[in-house]
Amino acid sequence: MTAREATESAHVAAPEAWDHIAAAYDTFVAPGEAELATEALHLAGLRSGDRFLDVAAGTGGLSLPAARLGARVTATDWSPKMIERFQARVREERLAHAEGRVMNCHALEFDDESFDVTGSQFGVMLVPDQPRALREMARVTRPGGRVLLIAYGCPARFEALQFFIAALQAVMPGFEGLPDDPPPLEFQLADPPLMHHRLGDAGLKNVTVYTDHRERLELRSGQALWDWCLASNPIPGMLVTELTEEQRASVRQRLDEMIRARSQGDGMAVLTARLNIGIGTK
Repeated sequence: MTAREATESAHVAAPEAWDHIAAAYDTFVAPGEAELATEALHLAGLRSGDRFLDVAAGTGGLSLPAARLGARVTATDWSPKMIERFQARVREERLAHAEGRVMNCHALEFDDESFDVTGSQFGVMLVPDQPRALREMARVTRPGGRVLLIAYGCPARFEALQFFIAALQAVMPGFEGLPDDPPPLEFQLADPPLMHHRLGDAGLKNVTVYTDHRERLELRSGQALWDWCLASNPIPGMLVTELTEEQRASVRQRLDEMIRARSQGDGMAVLTARLNIGIGTK
């Protein structure tokens, strides 16, 4: 399977594909998103008691931090398994005023002007009809409320992704890497002016796009990077489906070598990814 075929397949049956990785996402990915999410929520002006909607929430990378800040949270995702994981986290932490609902972000089942802040972290960035989803986010936000969008910037600056591709190419020299025309949906907002334009077209004003933030992954082994990559998105798992066990082991070994080469004296390697954080006012 080529990268392009994997990209297209991942979004044809999106709920099922995301259901399949929900447990791993909750274990390897979501916990590391909390610090970034909290910072972005502060940028958006979220306050205790605000009504907050998380769209394409996954297992709660943005909505759990919002609930910890005292917001009244509704998390939505089209993957039932992702929402099950979010609800389990809510129960474990005894978070008040936090609920999860299975819902398609292209048609949010809420009245107009229902929320003070509406956000999405690494979610709406990859949906098939992003302009429609952004219009829905704006629709359900009250006048004067904010819409927050967090997405990956330039894929060349996404170090975890580049490490994974390089390891695959070391084992499969013919592997073509990611398609760039068009790029995977994950990078449809990699251009900051485009993010600014789409938020404006959704009906928002006073739009600001911050480009000085980074996602940080702290890793001690190639296995840790392998786990994160396969848990973060259905596409990497589809790319390695046709590899033999020996080839998979070789990819993990190559990743391990790359992590060791990057690591500091404590054995920890830090990989970063450039982000675009857009905030607009209804």
